Amino acid sequence: MATTSACCYRPLSAPPLHRRRGPPPPQVAAAAATGGGQSVKAATDAEFFQTSDTRPIMLFDGVCNLCNGGVRFVQEHDPNRSIRYIPLQSESGRKLLQRSGRAPDDISSVVLVEKDRSYIKSEAVLRIMGYLNLPFPQLATFLNFVPLFLRDFAYDNVADNRYAVFGRSESESCEIL
Repeated sequence: MATTSACCYRPLSAPPLHRRRGPPPPQVAAAAATGGGQSVKAATDAEFFQTSDTRPIMLFDGVCNLCNGGVRFVQEHDPNRSIRYIPLQSESGRKLLQRSGRAPDDISSVVLVEKDRSYIKSEAVLRIMGYLNLPFPQLATFLNFVPLFLRDFAYDNVADNRYAVFGRSESESCEIL
């Protein structure tokens, strides 16, 4: 699916937003690495995107039952195995979060990391739907007509209540293929 949202691009002089795509500027990466008292080295393209495997990576909350169910759903509807899966809490997940311009301990959103850019919240969900079997790419195209602020409002409401409604597991329970 090749649609992108033009509303998320900002001039380089503007402060970074949560919609930042691609690797963060050095000052943001340095600030994110020192957050929480632990230093996490940002991932490099060579670490996760080799010429033999450029599939995007879905970062998900590994202890969230809803998120684990979502990963299983994506696995079942992605027979070509066009997406890889990494829990946000893993070392690799933390590195990829930082590469995406987010704090390494931020587990508030699903993140889809592609070689050139990263997507969060409803944009990540719609991009993931584009990789699945029919009818999900068509549904994603239709949902792209809904304004981003409404999609993210719905996403945030579900994300904020995911543990209360769906529970959480004691460990990262999703089997990653």
